[in-house]
Amino acid sequence: MKRARQKTVVGNEAPQTSQTSKKPKTSSYGAVFGQSDLHTSMDWGNLPHHVILHVFQFLPLLDRARASSVCRRWNEVFHIPDLWRRFEFELSQPAASYLKSTHPDLIQQIIKRHGEHLQYVSFKVDSSTESAEAACDILSQLVNCSIKTLGLISTAKPSFMNVSKAHFSSALTVVFVNSKSLSSIKVDDTPLDDPSLKVLVANNSDTLKLLKMSSCPHVSSDGILCVADHCHGLKELALNYFVLSDELLLALSSEKHVNLEHLRIDVVSENPGQVEFHTIKKQSWDALVKHSPKVNIVMYFFLYEDEFDAFFGEETPVTHLYFGRAVSKAMLGRIGMNCPRLIELVVCANGLQPLDEELMQIAKRCKNLTAMGLGECEVTCRGFIEFVKMCGGRLTQLSIMEEVLIPDSDCTLDQLPLEVSKHLGRMWFPDMMPMW
Repeated sequence: MKRARQKTVVGNEAPQTSQTSKKPKTSSYGAVFGQSDLHTSMDWGNLPHHVILHVFQFLPLLDRARASSVCRRWNEVFHIPDLWRRFEFELSQPAASYLKSTHPDLIQQIIKRHGEHLQYVSFKVDSSTESAEAACDILSQLVNCSIKTLGLISTAKPSFMNVSKAHFSSALTVVFVNSKSLSSIKVDDTPLDDPSLKVLVANNSDTLKLLKMSSCPHVSSDGILCVADHCHGLKELALNYFVLSDELLLALSSEKHVNLEHLRIDVVSENPGQVEFHTIKKQSWDALVKHSPKVNIVMYFFLYEDEFDAFFGEETPVTHLYFGRAVSKAMLGRIGMNCPRLIELVVCANGLQPLDEELMQIAKRCKNLTAMGLGECEVTCRGFIEFVKMCGGRLTQLSIMEEVLIPDSDCTLDQLPLEVSKHLGRMWFPDMMPMW
């Protein structure tokens, strides 16, 4: 009886031991605070400043403003200077734009309390003149700023070009004079003029490293030459071809000037036959490359076929070429002969004559070519295979529309991808026109 009673006791105790072993595990928070203190310790209002700041940096401005009204601590973080060093003003007319405009009251609060903290500032405006003028009004109020980068972005033309030159220049002058530490400026498609550039140089010559001012019709070759003569730290420059000159290239090649890293040149003609393009001397190009041997020279062409006479008659050290309109076979032949530094070539349109010979010449002479794009052109399948074979695996980017390729007796469109892939060392297929 004793044994039976003992077994019964042991049998009754076994489940208790099992239940004890199944106690819920304490979480990492529980281990630190204790299980009972977990919920009381998770007080969002007592989060460290640096945690709230990190979260706020990922929030859109409107959500950030709403969050700042939750409690005093969050409002304090909302006004920490680090949160306002980088800011983009969005300005639009609600009836004519998809952009969400920054609320006017919030803009005034930013200017009043954080104007001195702004360092990396951009303005994104729609096509309306009202939005561009609003951007100028904000710039005019940044009298205590220390801006390092400034960008004016129009989502569509004309925007800033419809603002009066006096209003625009006055607004920029406020920033140029008060910042004194501008390193990067992007003001494409604006009424920027020579006097504004002189103010920029007078106050920021030691810090300016990047200047993008394509399609600024009021800037002359003298204005941009003033920048090159005084801003010896300039590393990146984007401009229109009509202000490019031999004097400018020589100024960028002086001993005082740092090595230029990136030169973008837009060659644009709105009305065929009305613009006569000048030719840059080979000696000027050579001086630039000798001074800055690693410089990328990028040229965007939007010309008509009969306007290319001034280009590539002699060796030109261009590295990236983009043709937005039709370009003749003769011009592509010149590129093959006179552009030995070419890295990337994109041809949007050519005509109905196969470009086999021109591509062979480019593959043979342009030993640095790594990227090619062809749109409305024609190339035989056999000619294209030979081009790829000559370039080999160095072609890291190859974007060819299927409509470009002409089947021939040696190769069909079905056979082409395999042949091309064999020479590239990776799988390749032509691009397909989407069917909508």
